[in-house]
Amino acid sequence: MKLKRKVEIAVISDVHLGTYGCHAKQLLTYLNSIEPKKLILNGDIIDIWQFSKRYFPKSHLRVIKKIIDMASDGTEVIYVTGNHDEMLRKFSDTTIGKMSIVDKVVLKLDGKKAWIFHGDVFDISIQNAKWLAKLGGYGYDLLILLNRIVNWCLERMGKEKYSLSKKIKNSVKGAIKYINDFETVASDLAIENGYDYVICGHIHQPKMEIKQNRHGKTTYLNSGDWVENLTALEYQFKRWKIYNYNSDKLSPFFADEDIKDMEVKDLIAAITIVEKPIKKSK
Repeated sequence: MKLKRKVEIAVISDVHLGTYGCHAKQLLTYLNSIEPKKLILNGDIIDIWQFSKRYFPKSHLRVIKKIIDMASDGTEVIYVTGNHDEMLRKFSDTTIGKMSIVDKVVLKLDGKKAWIFHGDVFDISIQNAKWLAKLGGYGYDLLILLNRIVNWCLERMGKEKYSLSKKIKNSVKGAIKYINDFETVASDLAIENGYDYVICGHIHQPKMEIKQNRHGKTTYLNSGDWVENLTALEYQFKRWKIYNYNSDKLSPFFADEDIKDMEVKDLIAAITIVEKPIKKSK
């Protein structure tokens, strides 16, 4: 049996289960390597926008089963809704056992306050032209699929992998400005409301940086994603850190044997069985 790292809080976001870009196997490896008191799913975990019955692999079902198992074993799981899983906002403030669905959450951490939300509230393109944002999502998914083919060829040629999406983001001035504006707005609001930490996802850019203006300062954190960067945030010993799967992974942690050997129909059955009553906060 592999030893698991104990962490107080783990934050993941932008997993996009149900899309070709999702690295579900790597995420399952990560989840099997930790034992958090709290697991915060900060939006876009299941990509309902691009959901297709034709593509939802077994590895994606395993991730859902693993999260449910973690809740059953005592981990508090907080699902913060995002734009790609906005359908779940109909169930905000619902609790099922150790799992809850919220739109945002504030945690007290060793005398400090952390404000956690996905971040799509700042995205004007989504608020005012949702159809255009969805169209962009399909284009992004196609780009990621193309990138996988390119990297498959590069690996066999003995060359390093290449990220097309990162190259585009880093070369387009509008994309850079959007990311900077996003971070500034989130940080300014956190300072204005007296939060020591502001934790977002959405923009697929892992980051931890102290932000300051004339009214004060806060620590801006972004959990990144499990499509391009394969990153998470961890809180332990009064400190935050960015976990990067590609550089921080230890010896491999495989899926729990019961999950590993289950057929798709059994996984679906295990996921959909509700053992405890649903509570709706007033």
